[in-house]
Amino acid sequence: MRFLIEVLDHSSNTASNSEMAEIDKFNEFLKSNGHWVMACGIDSTSKSLIIDNRNDLGFSSSETNYKSEDFVSGFWLIEALDTNQAIEIALAGSKACNRKVELRPLL
Repeated sequence: MRFLIEVLDHSSNTASNSEMAEIDKFNEFLKSNGHWVMACGIDSTSKSLIIDNRNDLGFSSSETNYKSEDFVSGFWLIEALDTNQAIEIALAGSKACNRKVELRPLL
């Protein structure tokens, strides 16, 4: 089963050097144990664009759908045997990046 682990933060690119070292260790754990699919950071919501081309509307606006202080500042896509294993991996990811994370199964 595949899962998305979203890193929640108040800004993007805020990890300290020691946090980045822990994230690198976590990434190596994922890779060496067959859980790695991909991961990356995501730029700030100030760089967001809302695009709506339903019915050829051609709408574009420099805004975000995030209205709370926290937003997704990065993510991991992981492979896990089941939800319980994914929760354990997400707990380790939260500890590694020192941030809250949200775990969601992929359809």
